[in-house]
Amino acid sequence: MYQAVSDAAIALFLEKGFEKVPVAEVAAAADISKPTLFRYFPTKEDLVLHRFADHLDEAARVVAARPAKRSPLDALQRHFLDGLERQDPVTGLCDNVHVLAFHRLLYGTPSLVARLYGYQERSEKALGDALSGTRGDGAPDGDALAARLAAGQIIAVQRILALENWRRIDAGETAEAVWPDAVVAANRAFGQLRSGLTHYA
Repeated sequence: MYQAVSDAAIALFLEKGFEKVPVAEVAAAADISKPTLFRYFPTKEDLVLHRFADHLDEAARVVAARPAKRSPLDALQRHFLDGLERQDPVTGLCDNVHVLAFHRLLYGTPSLVARLYGYQERSEKALGDALSGTRGDGAPDGDALAARLAAGQIIAVQRILALENWRRIDAGETAEAVWPDAVVAANRAFGQLRSGLTHYA
């Protein structure tokens, strides 16, 4: 039901524009009542951002499922690079016409961008919880604030890398052409996470 209603809504938003489609029209297209729609999706923006729902705790899951000898940062870097390799839309490196149309809808609608930040904040919280309790050596670490700060930096790095990839593809470059630079940028960004902000200190 979630997927069907979200797909119907996104089709309408792509055709007419997010602001020009009332929720009642989405409900009618999905053949459900407006109150039922709001039981599934608390806000109109959630109809679009449902596509990110399974990514909310993705970074946390990567950290939790990593091999015992792999550090959280190494696991997250490998996961991001794997996403670039398979042109996962979450990395921004995807030139599929439907994905491009969706990203233009998303980044071109201020209320969706604002709501997306809320999703990213929840991702930070989940990742912070996963990082809290482990250090690079696996020993206990009671500093939950340090874990939240690290999570915020990691999620921000992933967001900025993805946005830069999408901007280049939206400007007309292919995913294949952008991929080598995207890999270099990702490795550099994760390297900066490892070394801290010494360059700016």
